Amino acid sequence: MRLVKVATCNLNQWAMDFSGNLARIRLSIEKAREAGAVLRVGPELEICGYGCEDHFLELDSCTHSWECLGEILKSGLTDGIVCDIGLPVVQGGVRYNCRAFCLDGQLLLIRPKVNMANDGNYRELRWFSSWKTPGQLVTYHLPEIISAIHGQKTVNFGDGYLQFDDTSVASETCEELFTPISPHINLALNGVEIIANGSGSHHQLRKLNTRLELMQHATSKVGGVYLYANQQGCDGGRLYYDGCASVVVNGDVVAQGSQFSLQDVEVLIASVDLDTVVSYRGAGSSLREQASALLPKLPSVKVDFKLSKSSNMLSDFATLPVEVRYHNPPEEIALGPACWLWDYLRRSGATGYLLPLSGGADSSSVAAIVGSMCQLVIKAIQEGNQQVLSDALRIGQYKDDEMPESAQEFAGRLLHTMYMGSENRSLFTSTVITFNDCKVSV
Repeated sequence: MRLVKVATCNLNQWAMDFSGNLARIRLSIEKAREAGAVLRVGPELEICGYGCEDHFLELDSCTHSWECLGEILKSGLTDGIVCDIGLPVVQGGVRYNCRAFCLDGQLLLIRPKVNMANDGNYRELRWFSSWKTPGQLVTYHLPEIISAIHGQKTVNFGDGYLQFDDTSVASETCEELFTPISPHINLALNGVEIIANGSGSHHQLRKLNTRLELMQHATSKVGGVYLYANQQGCDGGRLYYDGCASVVVNGDVVAQGSQFSLQDVEVLIASVDLDTVVSYRGAGSSLREQASALLPKLPSVKVDFKLSKSSNMLSDFATLPVEVRYHNPPEEIALGPACWLWDYLRRSGATGYLLPLSGGADSSSVAAIVGSMCQLVIKAIQEGNQQVLSDALRIGQYKDDEMPESAQEFAGRLLHTMYMGSENRSLFTSTVITFNDCKVSV
């Protein structure tokens, strides 16, 4: 067996919070290293945050992203572990949404996004251009802040993959998984065994089902290891990114992270057997025929490094498939907005919410979601999440000797209501409003 230990993650990044984002990236790499992983994948544009919007148009956003990447390269965190990190990069006067592969303090490859997300809630073409020369690599001259670290002046930039001594690794980014001609098809036909996807994918009802099914279908059709990383939380805008980092091998999910969580950093570890990828692909005649006839071949960057270790199957084994977990729609409605409310509250500096009650479905639904938020907060505190505890103590304005006792008590500190009746109100409505004001988060 050729066993490779891989890591992917959910990160709760904030738009333009370079120091905080850097700290969370560093922590995710540290956790991956401690677990023995040799490949770590992070979310899309994780250094600056996905939701920077028109701040992407400011050159400082790219400059500060390079400064953060430089801190990672000179820290020794990438020694012995390949890190796939997302950041904006300007090449030839054009801004691209990129993945930077790093190892031992050096950059191996910068891969720009080929297919942009530009519908629904996404406006990537407002800030980025797609890479329009598929299958081509150019020379990128690194900024001085990077070249001054270890003397590296240039790196390959474009549509290619990394060829290690024992396997090959490449990436596609978020939207590219959803496109009709996804990069993973061509990459697999070129023999790439591990494909990483750093995403900034937001929550909507049942979208996770589509996302996981696409990963399963992709790897069941062409084989391979698929590593999916995502942001998780509200990064300052209207969207909630719903995490669920995953590892999929030959159509089977072998690791699945949380979809709704108050954790800032969640790292998934899996051991994958690359020999099973070779066997899986070799069993399909049509795949072999298409791969053998494929021209032109994608360019590769040679890396003198091994990801795998030999195993006699007695001491080490690959991570086994797990049963995929899905929340039902009512759970998604209760949990997704609740997580968004908590992130917005703790990042805005506010100490609670004021909710005008009318007796209608809108205000009562908001009250119920705040109750769900308080339940999540108390649960996270009971599980030992120190960041949530710190935020709860500050927002709830607890004294030194006080602690959050229950979801209802916590809601009593955060949620302030007032009745805004109309001439159409009834006695029943007034009574229900008074009752519900006392029952939030029970």
